[in-house]
Amino acid sequence: MHVNWSRLSAARKADMKHEAVLDQLPGPRSGAHLGLELRHLRYLIAVADAGTFTQAAEQIFVAQPTLSQQIRRLEEMVGTPLLQRRRDGVRLTAAGQVLLEESRAVMSLIDHGVSRSRQAAGLGRPRLRVVLPPYLPEGLAVEIASRLQSVAAAAGADVTWMETPLDAEFSLIRQRRADAGLGWLSPALDASPDPLEVMSLGEFEPELWIPSSAGNGHRGSISLDELARMRVIHGPRRASAATYDAWLTVLRTAQPRFEFTDPPFRHSLPMTLAFAATASRPIAVLTGPLHPAEAQITPIRRQPMADLYDMARVSIERRPLTATAALAWNGDLPRELQQVLFDTADRSNDHEPSAAAS
Repeated sequence: MHVNWSRLSAARKADMKHEAVLDQLPGPRSGAHLGLELRHLRYLIAVADAGTFTQAAEQIFVAQPTLSQQIRRLEEMVGTPLLQRRRDGVRLTAAGQVLLEESRAVMSLIDHGVSRSRQAAGLGRPRLRVVLPPYLPEGLAVEIASRLQSVAAAAGADVTWMETPLDAEFSLIRQRRADAGLGWLSPALDASPDPLEVMSLGEFEPELWIPSSAGNGHRGSISLDELARMRVIHGPRRASAATYDAWLTVLRTAQPRFEFTDPPFRHSLPMTLAFAATASRPIAVLTGPLHPAEAQITPIRRQPMADLYDMARVSIERRPLTATAALAWNGDLPRELQQVLFDTADRSNDHEPSAAAS
């Protein structure tokens, strides 16, 4: 069968790569899975998270020789090495990475199932597992998280936060590894696929910085065509594939061969600005979505960072680069938990989200 690789989503490509690795492992007929226990999966997760057998053993209160023996037993059952033992710790092999992800999913499903069973028996409070990606605007994340915590507490529900990236397809939620999440809508997501429910929280736009010398004649704004002719630092794509791909498409309407340049410093805008200011040719710095797009347009004054790095913050004419923030959840959740999420999003839409600090 011929597969049009260019039309596959990033999530599906990743799934196909994982399946290709799994296809090389012994199947059920080989008896490889006989004797596999949940503790083996927990041990693998512990070693991967700790980075060394010594630290993992201390954290899960297991003797190190026992832990090493059980990991070797797991590798024997799977039929391939899962870890590379090095002097500075351990590193997952390709097969180990696949099994680690699946182990996390299995343990999450089991924990959630036990919680739901206790709730059905009247023994525990309902619990929401909510994804909060690390690259969201601070103001948006704080506002939604605090509101959800408050609404959930009033409804007698607990919230477990998961700080991890959330792709454009909200795969963690659709695969039931999480119950809900805050993220960016993909333009390709015209309708919410089953079993996903989605509520928009408004549109956000980025900050754009250019060298002061390049912005002298722009009066605080540049056109999309001018931006597309520059080298633009933005990303990396894995931080938010939905907005990255959408904005890349917009810029390619002006320059078909346009490509973003990954930032040299992922977590420091000032360092990235300093890098751009000293480049041999003009470089623009485009952040992720930061500020509500509906905010009042005012002349952009020279920022403190601009004085230090000789960079000027400007706007883009007609605001072509925006991203829609959304709260998504699994439509199969109990009605009372869905109501908590709906109320959180609904109240957010009654108040303009706060902009992140510049």
